[in-house]
Amino acid sequence: MKLLISNDDGIFAQGIRTLANTLADAGHEVSVVCPDRERSATGHGLTLHKPIRAEAIDSIFNDSVRAWACSGNPSDCVKLALGALLDEWPDYVLSGINHGANLGTDILYSGTVSAAMEGLMEGIPSIAFSLASFSHQDFQPAADFAVSLLDHLQQQPLPEATLLNVNVPAIAAADIKGVVWTRQGVRRYVDLFEKRVDPRGKTYYWLAGEVLEEVEQDLSNIPGFASLDGKTEELQHILTDVQAIHYRCITITPLQYNLTCVAGLATLSQRNLKI
Repeated sequence: MKLLISNDDGIFAQGIRTLANTLADAGHEVSVVCPDRERSATGHGLTLHKPIRAEAIDSIFNDSVRAWACSGNPSDCVKLALGALLDEWPDYVLSGINHGANLGTDILYSGTVSAAMEGLMEGIPSIAFSLASFSHQDFQPAADFAVSLLDHLQQQPLPEATLLNVNVPAIAAADIKGVVWTRQGVRRYVDLFEKRVDPRGKTYYWLAGEVLEEVEQDLSNIPGFASLDGKTEELQHILTDVQAIHYRCITITPLQYNLTCVAGLATLSQRNLKI
């Protein structure tokens, strides 16, 4: 298959090198377009007020991999690849392997997920891969799973307009307990702003976030789930991505770019508003 790979950790990140080289070794035609430096937590940001530059790279990846380093954000990279750099559009857009998990509400900020979402918005099936650790250095189990997952999807393609968000526990492959289809969890953070003073006496702030807990959703009280043919209880018992990672499982969460709140629409559409 023809594969486009991007990330938000930058061209020199070990995760994208392992993913691209492993997929190329498996016989796929791989192109890489990713930021020239780390662009984590940029979400779906686009570069609109300055030019975007792309430089061909030939010293980082396997010889069969075509690669460019882009001055923009992850979403810029995928847009540029599809609109200017690639001769043919890929069969899949992949993003990662991110150094750190993208679980629960993390995906709202994630450049990794946004790069994959950019492919999906162009009608290309897409997958985001993350390793659930900021310190662990062995990306090979996640890359090997990417090969297996693509083999599976060649036989059983994704439903239309579906993105897969994959998180792999940072443990040896032999210790991974299995693969679990999950729903997106909700994680609550406390934002910490450290106040500092620069050498010129000007105040600035450094943002750090700390996870407090995962917030469990009670699906049974959401009106929109009444349309799921009585499967509300079944969905309630599907693990969240955060829970499944704790059980040392690979998590796969199907996502979409349509953010319509079905539950809210079902309730609010009954209101009679007047001008």
